[in-house]
Amino acid sequence: MPNTPIWHGSSSFFPGDTPFGFYDNDLDFQCDADKVSVFCARRLGYPLADVELQDINFYTAFEEAVTTYGNEVFAYKASENYLSLEGSTTGSNLNYKLTQPNLGAEIRIAESYGVEAGVGGNVEWYSGSIDLVANQQLYDLNSWASSSGIESGDLEIKKVYYEAPPSIVRYFDPYAGTGTDVQGLLDAFGFGNYTPGINFLLMPINFDLSKIQAIEFNDTIRKSNYSFELINNKLRIFPIPNNSGTLWFKYILKSDRNRATVTGSLETGVVTDISTVPYVNPTYKYINSIGRQWIFEYTLALAKEMLGYIRGKYTTVPIPGAEVTLNHGDLISAATTEKTALIERLRGYLDETSRSKLLEKKANEAEFLQKDLNKIPYTIYIG
Repeated sequence: MPNTPIWHGSSSFFPGDTPFGFYDNDLDFQCDADKVSVFCARRLGYPLADVELQDINFYTAFEEAVTTYGNEVFAYKASENYLSLEGSTTGSNLNYKLTQPNLGAEIRIAESYGVEAGVGGNVEWYSGSIDLVANQQLYDLNSWASSSGIESGDLEIKKVYYEAPPSIVRYFDPYAGTGTDVQGLLDAFGFGNYTPGINFLLMPINFDLSKIQAIEFNDTIRKSNYSFELINNKLRIFPIPNNSGTLWFKYILKSDRNRATVTGSLETGVVTDISTVPYVNPTYKYINSIGRQWIFEYTLALAKEMLGYIRGKYTTVPIPGAEVTLNHGDLISAATTEKTALIERLRGYLDETSRSKLLEKKANEAEFLQKDLNKIPYTIYIG
């Protein structure tokens, strides 16, 4: 083997010894770096056997283990809370911040329904108008759209302001023809000379509703009521206008409704997918003993893997009168198995602390507690 210095039993970490330097300025990381190096070397057989690694190899494995731990933890957090995080800003990282559920995603979905119901939403409603012509019943709004610079097929009319006055404002209209004859009843009590007409009778609310409905039926059946018909943006007015005027309407653009992206979200620093959730590498000093023990074990697995690849370069080493076969295959196999087991163990921990699991445990605890309480005899009070 080449005459390259290998592990000699001790090391002294200094910022800059790791490839990326994510944690080099963290005093806890600096303190543990040399301890982890000794731990890994001794687990690999030092000093009974040479360990063909240097201190920077152990530091590299240590940095990777911390990063892997943070990635697993924060990736799980991002997945667990993504519905609440989507659409939020990416201005500051979320490390060690308590994330609370919200209805942002549900409301964004509901906004689309609000557009169709005419009660708000995320699509702009525009106003337009056409000139009514006396004795003309049919109006082509597609022609209006074309003259207004709207692309063909992009116009959708949502509301036409061609309506009769509300029935409630005609409640005392003697020409409404409702036949309720409240005025005659007022005359009988001597209240008919008041102007405007005032009803001094305390009437039930269903009477008001019935009268309003009677006015509407009267307009529909006995008179040519204000109405319109809209088919393929061809507007037909009922009754045929006798005079010229202006007819207003509300419309949307189908291209606005069919837009896949949220207005203002494109490249403006908001969470749009899992890769933009603002989690960064963990702060090593905040990792507790449970997390650090996992990191130490994962560092050992990485060091074992590196040592296996190094020894695999030289399958056998000649010695006086014989050859020594190196155990690179065993090292790589063991390292792969240990890494997989550690990742599965960590993900198992995270699953057990998920919101759904914790709520399930809390419900079970409450159920068993209630069963215990039911076994306690009730106290009988004698007054």
